[in-house]
Amino acid sequence: MDPMIQAYALLGAGIVGGCAAIGASVGNGMVTSRTVESVARQPELKGALQILMFISIGLIEALPIIAVVIAFLLYGIGSK
Repeated sequence: MDPMIQAYALLGAGIVGGCAAIGASVGNGMVTSRTVESVARQPELKGALQILMFISIGLIEALPIIAVVIAFLLYGIGSK
């Protein structure tokens, strides 16, 4: 296999993993901060807001999991 393809595959694996981690961290921070603001405004809705927050964080965390699978595939291509 061409060494350039291997190098780009390994570089892509690192970029995919890093961008997914940064994106998920920013997304989780935004969801959590907005939930805390909402609970401060309307404390009686705490339970419903927490449920929505956990569902949202679960959906946000699906992105890095998919990105890790893609990174492993790229790493497999690059290490041959």
